[in-house]
Amino acid sequence: MTHKASCHCGAVELEVELSDGLRSARRCDCSFCRRRGAAMVSAPLGGVTVVKGADALTLYTWGTGVAQHWFCSVCGIYTHHRRRSDPNQFGINLGILEGVNPSELGEIPWIDGVNHPSDR
Repeated sequence: MTHKASCHCGAVELEVELSDGLRSARRCDCSFCRRRGAAMVSAPLGGVTVVKGADALTLYTWGTGVAQHWFCSVCGIYTHHRRRSDPNQFGINLGILEGVNPSELGEIPWIDGVNHPSDR
């Protein structure tokens, strides 16, 4: 199923094909994700298309540089990131999907990003 997604100001629009629908929703407690606070869902690398606003996306990376986080440079909303845990996947901000209200999904599970296997 393909979802339309956009940042707050509308400068960035994506089409996203999720790996396992909304069942993949989760939160991460790594130092970055817990500050960001957004729940995310999974998409394969080929499952994300920037429809509008590629020039408005800003990339943030640190440490190993494997995880790549994109934000709208206009409104600051995190849109998606390439996962460190699986660089063949994107994490998509659940809150940017049209017609999806994360509060209606109930409890969203947490994953242990603090004790990431790549840190061992």
